Amino acid sequence: MTVLPPVDTLGGLVPSLGTRGSFWTAGAVVALALWTSACPTMAYPLYQSEWGVSTTTITWIFAAYPIALIPVLILFGNLSDHIGRRASILLGLAAELVGVLLFALANDVGWLLLGRAFMGLGVGLSISPASVAMVEYSAPGQEKRAGAASTAVSALGIALAMVVGGALTEYAPFPLHLNFFLLAAVIAVVGFLVARMPRHTRDEAKEPWRVRAIVIPRGRRLVFLAGSLAFASSFLLGAIVLPLGAKIAQQLAGSVNALVTGVLLSVFAACITLFALAARRIHVWLLVVLGAAGSIAAVWLFVITGAVHSLGLFFLASAVAGAAYAFDFAGGLTVFNRYAPSHHRAGMVSGGYLVGYLAQGIGAPALGAVVTAHGLMPGLVTGAIVFGAFFLTAIIGGLTVLAPLHRAERLRPGRGVFRARTPEYRRGRSLTG
Repeated sequence: MTVLPPVDTLGGLVPSLGTRGSFWTAGAVVALALWTSACPTMAYPLYQSEWGVSTTTITWIFAAYPIALIPVLILFGNLSDHIGRRASILLGLAAELVGVLLFALANDVGWLLLGRAFMGLGVGLSISPASVAMVEYSAPGQEKRAGAASTAVSALGIALAMVVGGALTEYAPFPLHLNFFLLAAVIAVVGFLVARMPRHTRDEAKEPWRVRAIVIPRGRRLVFLAGSLAFASSFLLGAIVLPLGAKIAQQLAGSVNALVTGVLLSVFAACITLFALAARRIHVWLLVVLGAAGSIAAVWLFVITGAVHSLGLFFLASAVAGAAYAFDFAGGLTVFNRYAPSHHRAGMVSGGYLVGYLAQGIGAPALGAVVTAHGLMPGLVTGAIVFGAFFLTAIIGGLTVLAPLHRAERLRPGRGVFRARTPEYRRGRSLTG
């Protein structure tokens, strides 16, 4: 991985951003992807109360996003490796803008489904190259820093969706529209900054792009599977918090104010940020194990919240879910960035997002169907059992694949404190007495 100097942008008409500016602009794209993903969260209860939309329909609106995103990742997951990070990100932001404007102008469910599909298209084109760009504009050997920063800005995007959405929904006029017009304006500003990023990076592939499936290199597939299980765990947590979080707060925890609900849900995002920063100091295999264990605890805390009707427990459940999400997301992303060959990095990251969104696209509608048929509490219990089994599998992957890999790296010759275990080091010690 190489940190690049700025190169030409917009034909030299607009100055190019430097390395640091490009890093944080890519981070803003990641934040926007999560803001766009979560932007309807605070509006879902209004769609139900004002439009008479069922919980199943709400979760299908939510799931239209990953359903549209999945084929984009399959067909275009390696696009930025060939046409450049900047070009792919700009295409994605344009699609996100269309999706958000469809929500802003919507007057029935059809507009919402189409808007979510465009959001999925946009995030599919932009989030992987933006995540990879954060690695490429980091100092060499700082993959953990990039993974933690990517997780933190993802949390910022979710927090903005909750707090800004909650405030505008509760106190501003046009609660089903103004939130989305504001987000559209932010997307336009970030798009201008992206246009000032360097056109290409040295880690991109040299051959022309063609449509092909995501390729996971031989020798990396088991590691990719372990990383994907961890990564997908964060998306399954999102399948509970994002489409159902406001409903849980209102129906089971007793919140009656959209801004209060948004603030409570933003605890989820705040803890993502806090624990993403802590994740930089934790070995990747331990990140995966802690994240999956925390995910199990979080889903059952939501169940207990519903059983005792406590806002305090809802706060705790949101906090634990945020910590678990941070470790799941940062752990999976660090696995992809650390163990992927440079020319396959974007494809491997896209593959991780594919697994994550596939899990979310299946999990969210299935959970919504259970909630509609049997009620919110039975739905939460079902989700805790089924999702918990998935999280347990992620723990097994961390312990059986990533932990041995970590131990092998530490015992490799030339690894500081472990040199004394190598024959070369011992021979050198005998020659010097």
